[in-house]
Amino acid sequence: MLGRAGHSFKEFLFSSKFFPIISLIAFLGILLVLFRMKSVEQDYSINTIDSETKEVSYINKDLKAKKANRLSVKNLQTLAKKYNLESPKQKQIIVIP
Repeated sequence: MLGRAGHSFKEFLFSSKFFPIISLIAFLGILLVLFRMKSVEQDYSINTIDSETKEVSYINKDLKAKKANRLSVKNLQTLAKKYNLESPKQKQIIVIP
């Protein structure tokens, strides 16, 4: 009897009425898994880009601080004394608009 029930279930499962429904459900399940995998992959990419952006921002702040330190009045006066530089004369100053 079990063989007959298994055979009729197999016929029912692959019947022309029920097989398209099973195929559609399987197809949608596969699509769901693929979309989820792609979503996780994109999250990893976004997190990587976000961490790289934070690192570059930190480096940028550090470089701006070094630039400000080197362009400070005290540092420029020290460099001027070291290289025997004088303040420019009025005729030596060129204003660029």
